[in-house]
Amino acid sequence: LASSGCNNSVVFHLNEMYKPGDVVLGGLFEVHYTSVFPERTFISEPEQPRCKGFDTLGFRHAMTMAFAIDEINKNSNLLPNVTLGYSLYDNCGALIVGFRGALSLASGREEQFLLEENCLGTPPVLGIVGDHYSTFSIAISNVLGLYRMPIISYFATCSCLSDRKRFPSFFRTIPSDAFQVRAMIQILKHFGWTWVGLLVSDDDYGRHVARSFQSDLAQSGEGCLAYLEVLPWDSDPNELMRIVHLIKISTARVVIVFAHEIHMIQLMEEVARQNVTGRQWMASETWTTASVLQTPHLMPYLSSTLGIAIRRGEIPGLRDFLLQIRPDQHDNNIYGNNMFWEYTFQCRFAPPPAGWVEAGGELCTGQEDIEHVETEFLDLSNLRPEYNVYKAVYALAYALDDMLRCVPGRGPFSGHSCATLQTLEPWQLVHYVQNINFTTPFGDQVSFDENGDVLPIYDIMNWLWLPDGRTKVQNVGEVKESAKGEELILDEDKIFWSFESRKPQQSVCSESCPPGTRMARKKGEPECCFDCIPCSEGKISNKTDSMECTSCPEDFWSSPQRDHCVPKKTEFLSYYEPLGIFLTTTSLLGTFICAVVLVIFTYHRSTPMVRANNSELSFLLLVSLKLCFLCSLLFMGRPSLWTCQLRHAAFGISFVLCVSCILVKTMVVLAVFKASKPGGGASLKWFGAVQQRGTVLALTCIQAAICTAWIVSASPAPHKNTQYHNDKIVYECVVGSTVGFAVLMGYIGLLAILSFLLAFLARNLPDNFNEAKLITFSMLIFCAVWVAFVPAYINSPGKYADAVEVFAILASSFGLLVALFGPKCYTILLRPERNTKKAIMGRGTTN
Repeated sequence: LASSGCNNSVVFHLNEMYKPGDVVLGGLFEVHYTSVFPERTFISEPEQPRCKGFDTLGFRHAMTMAFAIDEINKNSNLLPNVTLGYSLYDNCGALIVGFRGALSLASGREEQFLLEENCLGTPPVLGIVGDHYSTFSIAISNVLGLYRMPIISYFATCSCLSDRKRFPSFFRTIPSDAFQVRAMIQILKHFGWTWVGLLVSDDDYGRHVARSFQSDLAQSGEGCLAYLEVLPWDSDPNELMRIVHLIKISTARVVIVFAHEIHMIQLMEEVARQNVTGRQWMASETWTTASVLQTPHLMPYLSSTLGIAIRRGEIPGLRDFLLQIRPDQHDNNIYGNNMFWEYTFQCRFAPPPAGWVEAGGELCTGQEDIEHVETEFLDLSNLRPEYNVYKAVYALAYALDDMLRCVPGRGPFSGHSCATLQTLEPWQLVHYVQNINFTTPFGDQVSFDENGDVLPIYDIMNWLWLPDGRTKVQNVGEVKESAKGEELILDEDKIFWSFESRKPQQSVCSESCPPGTRMARKKGEPECCFDCIPCSEGKISNKTDSMECTSCPEDFWSSPQRDHCVPKKTEFLSYYEPLGIFLTTTSLLGTFICAVVLVIFTYHRSTPMVRANNSELSFLLLVSLKLCFLCSLLFMGRPSLWTCQLRHAAFGISFVLCVSCILVKTMVVLAVFKASKPGGGASLKWFGAVQQRGTVLALTCIQAAICTAWIVSASPAPHKNTQYHNDKIVYECVVGSTVGFAVLMGYIGLLAILSFLLAFLARNLPDNFNEAKLITFSMLIFCAVWVAFVPAYINSPGKYADAVEVFAILASSFGLLVALFGPKCYTILLRPERNTKKAIMGRGTTN
């Protein structure tokens, strides 16, 4: 065939704005936000749906595309010798209408159009800018993606659209909801809001946001959802009442809403009816800048709202272009221009445009002054979706420009070929769109990643309710993707808080657990709801919201606040504590008394009382008792190796020396008594002075040998004992060898028992002053003290074991001192008349 023609089987009479060109770009915009449909939709001559609710901002979006194409056509450096045209459709806020428009753009607006041979020719439209909603974009991209028709949306944010396998030709100049969700979580983290409510719309946008928000919030560990509710599309009053009541009774003070303006209007009307105040609202980009919500009726509840907003940009020349709009019933743009005119000036053209029945009032003249009418159409201070439309048009233009500049033989396709307008296939243009990289006049870089997503950046907005009743939405920061990762920049000084404290609300399920406590999650509740359990003794937590308490090192213990470890208190029998002072004083007192007695005995050494009681042994006994008193001092103070070794050796040798003297004295008494009988004189030769000294020395050397063997084999040593008290270290001397300690004590006990038995046998000797009775009594005291010592020592912890041993040493030493030397000193000092030989021998007369 030399040429062939293709016919459209059905022509959809949709609301359209058209401008011819060498290359036509398509656009889908929401110029009306609702529709009324006929009963039959797809027929040979379908009826046009009736669109209702003129959307001024949606019309401005469409006009921005027209402006961008006009600007590109005037730019000699971009697409030279190529004129761009456009074909723009109104989706009327309905999926079926938007879908019709997309199919019409893909198949062509003319009933017949010519193609090259073999039906190889450029499609009627090379690329589409739109659609507005995520749901619409999903439906359209599912179909047109099969043909690799490039689609660049300026407002569809659903993260599902980043699926390259499902949507291979979809791009967008607005960040994905995945980034918007992460941006929201960054703000929550910044203000410490861990307990929030989430409301989403009942569509693809809301459902994907809900899943993404729950997943990302759980992974970040920065908070929990108090509730998740889906706002109904049908404005069910009972369902809205239930949701608002839940917001009212919930402890969450932060409410995040991912929904469209229409949902927010219905929701906030119910919020006002139930008077739900004290909530911090967080807005998604769909309603952050919605002026319809910024009314005196709703601002008491929405004041201080924080929102994520599309990046604001500036488009020089757009205002002048918009001021050129004029109604013209013969122009291709009759639909958009005339509808805008009728809506703005509340007039109507006669006859009204087909399918549009809202216009009323006087007839329009077409000469009305648009520049001086109060309309948000010309308020270009907050260009956000428009800026995305502008970038989308330029992305397609730059892609076409790169394609036309391709040098044959150096192209990116098979055999290094290039694409041309006459042979262009949609997937070839997708290749160039994927690789565009340009900078807008506002200074923003535009490029797409492997998923078709633009470099993400959002503005953070704050709603102010001014004293004069006006509202203001101000920029207080931004969140963007950078080389450092996700970066949040906030100017907190600019943020307006409507609460009494003029500070951010606190929104937590449970207050943070301070240091010294750990978090214990409440069963059946989100992880942000927990109790704060104080750390047990010996464990600490030194940061807020600790999950576990950590144990202190062995030599440390937890502080009273359980927030840090402190060195354990060391405990030993100190000289400076009351008990130590008492025992030290008692020991020194005993030593002093021994010294006094020694002086008395020395001074009266020639008297019968001293001479009759073996003065040499008495002096040696007094010296040994002094040693016994002094050795008790070794049991006090911080233990060291030498004091541990010396204390038991000194104690054992001193007491053996003391008891040996008593034993020898007892034996001498028995020998003297036996010698006084006929034929008993021979026994005295075995108890001379040399024998007495030798016996004492021998008995003492045995104890010295025991101590030496004990110290050499298993020496006593200082030890940090942590078993008695968790929060204290008890410094003590471990005996090293229990056998050695037992032999030492046993040897002393053996000598003491032997002395007691011998003295007991000699207790009834006929002397007037019978020393055997005193020895018996002293040894009875001695044995009683040490028998009581054993169980008391075993059951006394820490320093009290040393105190018990010192007490036993002092008690037994005082017992011996008083029992043996008390009566003698009494006689020497107070009853000198008894200190005579006759009195001692029982032959003197005394009063």
